[in-house]
Amino acid sequence: MGAEALLSAVADEVSGCTRCPLHVGRTQTVPGEGNPLSDVLMVGEGPGVREDATGRPFVGPAGQLLDELLQSIGWAREQVFIANVVKCRPPGNRDPEPEEISACRPYLDRQEAALDPAVTVTLGRHSLRRYLPDARIGEVHGRLRRSGGRFVFPMYHPAAALHQSSLRETLFADMRGLPAALLAAREAIAAERTESVQAILPDPAPPAPTAESDDAEQMTLF
Repeated sequence: MGAEALLSAVADEVSGCTRCPLHVGRTQTVPGEGNPLSDVLMVGEGPGVREDATGRPFVGPAGQLLDELLQSIGWAREQVFIANVVKCRPPGNRDPEPEEISACRPYLDRQEAALDPAVTVTLGRHSLRRYLPDARIGEVHGRLRRSGGRFVFPMYHPAAALHQSSLRETLFADMRGLPAALLAAREAIAAERTESVQAILPDPAPPAPTAESDDAEQMTLF
């Protein structure tokens, strides 16, 4: 089954999910959307009012800023895949609670496995904790990090810049570093795959002596 079919299957399951109390107040689930072949997965926190109404991630004010951030490096949201750590809107747009994140985790796990992205961009501290539970976003944002077998690029959530204008330039500066981080991750992944292949290949046999080499040795004897 290809990535698109796997992602569609997850979305179908999410639409009927009752794993946690968030399903009680939702209008629509918000499984995520984007390019199933993308090397970049962007993970936010939870849907807001507009996301709950439309079933699409990052379509409110924070989503408009995310579009601007992507456009600043010549990308479009259709080129990446965007999801959240929870698929239903927390009441009053509050932070998702640990048990809610845990209930939704299998869905995001499967989405990530289907996409197999070179880089996962975490948007906000709740997304960051999924990959780097002990990290502080103020200390790691804008730098490529490794989490298990994944490369992670932490960023502030765009909503943070809507409430704290000083973070706006930080977000744009971090976004400008994403293309180089993606290139570095791709190169590291390619190198690791090459090493893995070489490790299982047999050592090449030494070349057999040729007629020319025999003649050359005899010529040196006289």
